[in-house]
Amino acid sequence: MTLPTCLVTGSSGLVGSEVCEHLSSRGCDVHGIDNNQRAVFFGPAGDTRWNEQRLRRTIEHFHHHDLDIRDRPRVLDLVRTLRPALIVHAAAQPSHDRAAAIPFDDFETNAVGTLNLLEAARSYCKESPFVFMSTNKVYGDLPNTIALEERPTRWEYGDPAFEHGIPETFSVDQSTHSLFGASKLAADVLVQEYGRYFGMPTCCLRAGCVTGPRHSGVELHGFLSYLVKCNLEGREYRIFGYKGKQVRDNIHSEDVAAFIHAFWKHPRIGEVYNIGGGKSNSCSILEAFDLVASFTGREQIHTYVDEARRGDHICYFSDLRKMQTHFPRWSVAKSLKETVREIVETWHDRICA
Repeated sequence: MTLPTCLVTGSSGLVGSEVCEHLSSRGCDVHGIDNNQRAVFFGPAGDTRWNEQRLRRTIEHFHHHDLDIRDRPRVLDLVRTLRPALIVHAAAQPSHDRAAAIPFDDFETNAVGTLNLLEAARSYCKESPFVFMSTNKVYGDLPNTIALEERPTRWEYGDPAFEHGIPETFSVDQSTHSLFGASKLAADVLVQEYGRYFGMPTCCLRAGCVTGPRHSGVELHGFLSYLVKCNLEGREYRIFGYKGKQVRDNIHSEDVAAFIHAFWKHPRIGEVYNIGGGKSNSCSILEAFDLVASFTGREQIHTYVDEARRGDHICYFSDLRKMQTHFPRWSVAKSLKETVREIVETWHDRICA
């Protein structure tokens, strides 16, 4: 029996590796693209070769391609050869802080790399669903204009219109995005346009904080993973502004992979979804300190920098109602507490190995 072929970019990263495992467990022949560019962007702490080796070792039908998505001829050739039944695009330069130092690398990776994949898909597998891991940074800092209420450990939306979080109809205009947010927005709009203009089954997943035990968290990307690592190693964690009360919703990479599989089975044209843990899986940095300490028994050493990251959100959690209406069998299955426990256990094993 011929297995369905799936192509996953960023396959050694958090989302990509989770998707590879999820698809393999459901009988797919999985091809992963990853050239360990995260180590170039973030140094040795961002290296993902360990995850690539794990996938090679544990997934029977996994094929690794050391390929840069900016290399258009090689991307086109690979997609032409494979003609995959599904493309999941999770490769990216993922840090809005880092983007300012490497603007060409950032835009060429996030925007041009996405265009290369979209055109390859249109040319050789137009009917195959194309799922793009976008970001909530496409909304820029406009969520910061929503009325807020300050609580003892977090900020909350004071406007009842956002009781459930940020919806997909929220504006992406007239705000500060960071160069990362701009490059991802360019890619996001391209994915939508290829869907609507060419009738392709494309999907943008505007992610909040995707996390999980496979994350190679660093200070500039990977909030919970990096925080846990700092805690276990007794290292100082720096809080940038907003009193440490800034709020993010966190979603386990397994839940993201499950949604991607659901979209593959019931695709739609040019769709957009905000994907995150929702309000129930949200926390501030201060609350995350306490949650991590409840598993490690260690208080977090930290300092406060009285200057927020440019374009950073004060409070952000995803309104999941559109996703749940379109895909009623999907829901966030992993609680924040369970997710943190897994991250702590995995980092403990890696640090102590």
